[in-house]
Amino acid sequence: MFKYFPHTRNDEKEMLSKINLQELDSLFSDVPEAVKVKEINIPSSLSEIELRKKANAIASKNKQLVCFAGAGSYDCYTPSVINTITSRQEFLTSYTPYQAEISQGTLQYIFEYQTLICNLTGMDVANASNYDGATAAMEAMLMAVNQTRKNTFILPLDLNPRVADVVKTLARMHGINIIECKVEEINNNLVDDLAGVILANPNYYGEINDYTNLITNIHENSKAVVAMYVDPSTLAILKSPGEMGADIACGDAQSLGIPLSFGGPYLGYMACTNKLMRKLPGRIAGMTKDTEGKRGYVLTLQAREQHIRREKANSNICSNQSLMALHSLVYASVMGEDGLVDVAKRAYNNAHYLKDELVKTGLVKANGNPFFKEFVIETKFGVDGFLKYMEDAGFLAGVKIDNNHLLVCASEVRTKEEIDEYVKLVEAYNVR
Repeated sequence: MFKYFPHTRNDEKEMLSKINLQELDSLFSDVPEAVKVKEINIPSSLSEIELRKKANAIASKNKQLVCFAGAGSYDCYTPSVINTITSRQEFLTSYTPYQAEISQGTLQYIFEYQTLICNLTGMDVANASNYDGATAAMEAMLMAVNQTRKNTFILPLDLNPRVADVVKTLARMHGINIIECKVEEINNNLVDDLAGVILANPNYYGEINDYTNLITNIHENSKAVVAMYVDPSTLAILKSPGEMGADIACGDAQSLGIPLSFGGPYLGYMACTNKLMRKLPGRIAGMTKDTEGKRGYVLTLQAREQHIRREKANSNICSNQSLMALHSLVYASVMGEDGLVDVAKRAYNNAHYLKDELVKTGLVKANGNPFFKEFVIETKFGVDGFLKYMEDAGFLAGVKIDNNHLLVCASEVRTKEEIDEYVKLVEAYNVR
């Protein structure tokens, strides 16, 4: 009996035909051929030490770049103590904590993680986490539809396009109408069938806004639910979704000390007001007392869970990224309130210093909109050639917006020397 059921060749062919591909290798067409390992010749009977040396020799072809890219995934500070704690066998488990009597440690850190998210977002209750920020945003849309029994959802054009794509995909599957418009056009799109709106802060371009008046207007002129997609690392110093009057806060908590890791695993967080608590998907850990009056932790409001409600569950894809939630909780605990503020200020200062120095060169310009740790520059040279030039120099220079616009990020881990070198390379590129 297999421990798992492998796909047969016929299974693979059927799946590939559904997505109009001929072979499995086509799934990796976006990976440059130069970095693919075509074949690994491993002799039999190698010792573990010999095998590690052979694997490291192959991996040594990778080049670590200084990262000035962001767009939702950030090069952030990860204290070394985090892996020491999360690697303990009490935590490093895939076990789902349904049985409270043998899961007190897991339930306690989930409860504390939820408390962290509520404190950051200004919300009343948080769940035990989601796959990532995109699926958290998607769940926010479903919450709005379930709460209002309406069928239209507004996506602003400044939302991260990868997040928007996930939301639109699920909307299509559920028959939910999507309105895409600029933030300043939202008030003109408060239709009768509007279930909800999502607002990004900072938005995809790094810009920050106070949406208090807009949220008030949405609530006063419609019954729509307002969700905010927020980078939680900014909330140590920015106005929270709760303070702005939002109903739901969601986003990706990768910036709370989780390494880039080539795109995952990351951590989707969700929090909401008490009014929407019973619509919140996934698990919620609660604190109670046992028959002896001792503190204990349990899963609460479980009637909404997949194992009880089945097809009537609010979500059937919601997953608890428990280990990553623990990772971000340890990070926040180690940093403390003052540390979180210092990290946010350092990222803010780094980005503004970089922008000012780039503008001084006269080779790029940036708009005057307030931003946090990333911003868009308009170049006087093509972006593609510049990105390749910077890569050869050891820098991941940013994320391409179009042929002349680049999204640049300077997180808390960037040094003044790295920023100054970035600016020098820009100047050198122009005079080549």
